[in-house]
Amino acid sequence: MLRVDGEPAPQGSKSVGRYGGIYEKSKKVKPWRDAIRAAALAQDDRQLAGPLTVEITFRLRRPASHYGVGRNAHVLKPSAPEHPETRPDSDKLLRSTLDGLKDGRLYGDDGQVTDPLVHKRYARLGRPTGAIITIRPTGPDEEPEL
Repeated sequence: MLRVDGEPAPQGSKSVGRYGGIYEKSKKVKPWRDAIRAAALAQDDRQLAGPLTVEITFRLRRPASHYGVGRNAHVLKPSAPEHPETRPDSDKLLRSTLDGLKDGRLYGDDGQVTDPLVHKRYARLGRPTGAIITIRPTGPDEEPEL
């Protein structure tokens, strides 16, 4: 299990530079992928082979508008949603995180991830944003009945 503190950033659109280079539009992606990579490299595990299940729980910052004001600044409003229902998109968060894990040499290729499980949650007030990541070999599968 990996715990990565930082601001989860979605990997999304790219832009082409003046001289033909391709760049990530969001400046938040590189610090997030670097944090994932560093946490992965800190593991003593060798590179994982075969099909993998990756479960990620993202802890996102709750907007200030979800809290009261003044002496109630730490109290959630009754209208505040329990789970993040807006951006960033789960699939784009997954992309940046899987790439960071690959850069950290936990596995050789994103194609090994057969069962990605993604959860978006709000970080509790005063707790860091980031992600909890669990990686395990994918077990035998039974064909689903239709």
